[in-house]
Amino acid sequence: MIKKILVVAAHPDDEVLGCGATLLRFKKQGCKIKVIFLTDGESSRLGAKNLDELVSKRKKNAEQVSNKAKFHLPVFGKFKDNQLDKEPLLHVTQFIEKEIMKFKPDTIFTHFENDLNVDHQKAFNAVNIACRPLSKSFVKNIYCFEIPSNTNLILTRKNKKLYNPNFFVDINNFINKKISLLKIYKSELRKWPHTRSLKGIKNLAEYRGSQVGLKFAEAFITIREIY
Repeated sequence: MIKKILVVAAHPDDEVLGCGATLLRFKKQGCKIKVIFLTDGESSRLGAKNLDELVSKRKKNAEQVSNKAKFHLPVFGKFKDNQLDKEPLLHVTQFIEKEIMKFKPDTIFTHFENDLNVDHQKAFNAVNIACRPLSKSFVKNIYCFEIPSNTNLILTRKNKKLYNPNFFVDINNFINKKISLLKIYKSELRKWPHTRSLKGIKNLAEYRGSQVGLKFAEAFITIREIY
């Protein structure tokens, strides 16, 4: 039984895009949930005159999401946005390990290994090292989520494993609440027909639901499950 979930996300908004409705469902079932962000999600925006203001606003939005969803307050890493590939893997891993030791989760949700974004790739690799199977490990379950406008672009990359989910969560009662949380990150949303538009995000949930006979679903790849 899942009791404590840690989400390892590269940027603020990834947690809602990738597994927001699933987190809300588990929260209603009594789970404790915490999100850690590896980067600020803004510092790569070249030429931004108000970069500090943008970073502060993005962090504030992430805190608003956690407050509204009644999650633990999020933790923010100090790594640069879109530059995790330049960071030693050991440093990113140690940051994640530190938060695992503090929170002691039994389940982790994180990015797919072949996402287009380099930060997502580094997050996946660091999580797998931080959660290497040891006799006293807290983490029993690891799942990867998909990010619209990122995971789907794997089709442009040759010889890369496609996102083929094998774990689906019924989110029919939580899809509208997910949309509500996404509106807090309104600066990151796009207009239809972009996949990161509200309509595109809802369409993806409908499609994933149709794969397993549900109205709406979020779909994940299972990396590890221990019962």
